[in-house]
Amino acid sequence: MPLEPKSKFVLDQINAVELPPLETLTAEQLRASQSLPRNQDAEPVGKVENRTIPGPAGDLPVRVYYPKELQSSHPGLVYFHGGGWVIGDLDSHDSVCRALTNHANCVTISVDYRLAPEHKFPAAVEDAYASVQYVHDHAEEFQIDPARIAIGGDSAGATLSAVVTNLAKQDNGPALCYQVLFYPSTAAGVDTPTVSSVENGEGYFLTSGLMDWFMNCYLNNKEEKQSPLVTPMFFEDLTGLPPAIVITAEYDPLRDEGEAYAEKLKEAGVEVECIRFDGTIHGFVSMSQVIDFGKDALEKAGKGLANAFNKTLTK
Repeated sequence: MPLEPKSKFVLDQINAVELPPLETLTAEQLRASQSLPRNQDAEPVGKVENRTIPGPAGDLPVRVYYPKELQSSHPGLVYFHGGGWVIGDLDSHDSVCRALTNHANCVTISVDYRLAPEHKFPAAVEDAYASVQYVHDHAEEFQIDPARIAIGGDSAGATLSAVVTNLAKQDNGPALCYQVLFYPSTAAGVDTPTVSSVENGEGYFLTSGLMDWFMNCYLNNKEEKQSPLVTPMFFEDLTGLPPAIVITAEYDPLRDEGEAYAEKLKEAGVEVECIRFDGTIHGFVSMSQVIDFGKDALEKAGKGLANAFNKTLTK
């Protein structure tokens, strides 16, 4: 279908800004171009706390969102923001975390993992895995039930989520009960281009050039693309992973690889709900204040989380 009106409006607004191609900017310039004033009309939650947790290279900032209905023990969601491992922070995905907290009635811990190029691969992976381990091992600090912890993220954050679920299984780490993957990058090291990467590689916000720039910032060398910690499609055994919701966008170069990863999970016997939102673009979930499809996606993810938390509680 054609771009739906609100997605087209956002894309027109982005394209109207007189900036050089984003991949020609430095990381600092790109971060400055993407920074937005803090939303004064933020969706209310029970309470929000900024704190730090120990990480592999020092303290990691996290933001903890508590639901309105406070209890002695809640389910928990560890969330990793998108931004190509180069941009994004706790503020950029504040609205996403608030919405998921309310939809799933859970405590959400948003993690400000180290960014490239200052901190190259595998820094983000190490931070992501360490944060999940810490939340699980210190669940009482967050008023969380350690048996009901899910993981989620968008774009690069969804890739980190997919990687961490595999690492947790391999290492007999925290038993995660669900994974939320909004338009993940899963096939960076696959040589054959997907249809969506060709058809949507220009003109739809996330471009092929920008994706290559992100990877060049993130990786130490091209050979690292062959690691499953960068390309989750290269994990050989996906059996035993937690149920997942995978959400993609029609006009996203990452569409097909996200859906291929969902199919690989299904083939491994993992319960998967894969939903494509036609007529919209990469990043639409974090644009939910303008693009209604983003609200719908957050609601569906929240429902999936709530169902998984309830199933775990009744086991």
